[in-house]
Amino acid sequence: MRWIDTHCHLDAPEFGTTIQAQRALAASNGVVHCVIPAIAVDNFAAVRAMAHQSGDSYCLGITPMNVPYASVDALSCLTAAVKQYHADPRLVAIGEIGLDYFVPELCKSPWRERQHDFFYAQLKLARAYDLPVVVHSRRSVDQILKALRQVAGPGGQWHGVVHAFNGSFQQALAFIQLGFKLGFGGALTYERARHLRSLATGLPLEAIVLETDSPDMPPRWLYKSAEQRATGEPQGINSPAEVPRIGAELAQLRGISLQALADATTRNALQAFARLRALVADTTASEAMQEEKDTP
Repeated sequence: MRWIDTHCHLDAPEFGTTIQAQRALAASNGVVHCVIPAIAVDNFAAVRAMAHQSGDSYCLGITPMNVPYASVDALSCLTAAVKQYHADPRLVAIGEIGLDYFVPELCKSPWRERQHDFFYAQLKLARAYDLPVVVHSRRSVDQILKALRQVAGPGGQWHGVVHAFNGSFQQALAFIQLGFKLGFGGALTYERARHLRSLATGLPLEAIVLETDSPDMPPRWLYKSAEQRATGEPQGINSPAEVPRIGAELAQLRGISLQALADATTRNALQAFARLRALVADTTASEAMQEEKDTP
């Protein structure tokens, strides 16, 4: 049974010195690949190094939350990095990019306009280099869809993933029609997340991929309330190792087998990121060779 975590921040400081152990645990749970998005120019080198070290893949991009801190030459730095590493098979997308109208400061001038400019520029960069995109769309789905249609042109299609999707069913279908897969993670494991669970069960299975957004967005079994944390209980650290258990929750909600869910979401991830096909094939071949070597 193979799983792919389509969105995890393995370079995050929360992992500290445990990252190799966390990645090994994920591999032992059947997570054959992780996609590691960048968030700012400052971590381009880190995500690339992490992907090469762990045998995973990476994306280059600037998130809307980092737009206020981006230097005046940030987009030029991104363009240069994509040009330099475009031939790297582990560079699979432009991301994480998008719009965020949840953070109050980002909804005000000049940051609202600036994140808009950054998003359009990064979409155009993705088109120029024929790369998929990983989209952040918190409370901004309609504006995201408008930008995607404008940049792609009439009848234009995209590849990639809408990360942590939580829009309406109609908005989901609009993304699917444009060619996107929709990312679901730990948030669907909470019973109170009725809308999200409805989306995860009602949308076509061929449109869904799994993600952890680790170390953020912990599933319910890792979450500690403020009261629990006040008494000294540590917040559990989300990691790619949680993908199979999140998948088990989704399989149960949809009333399908775990194997069927794993097969479908892995296939969907390979469709979202074309370069993953060769990388996952190499990983699977290496694992098979190792199993043969270990067999008496």
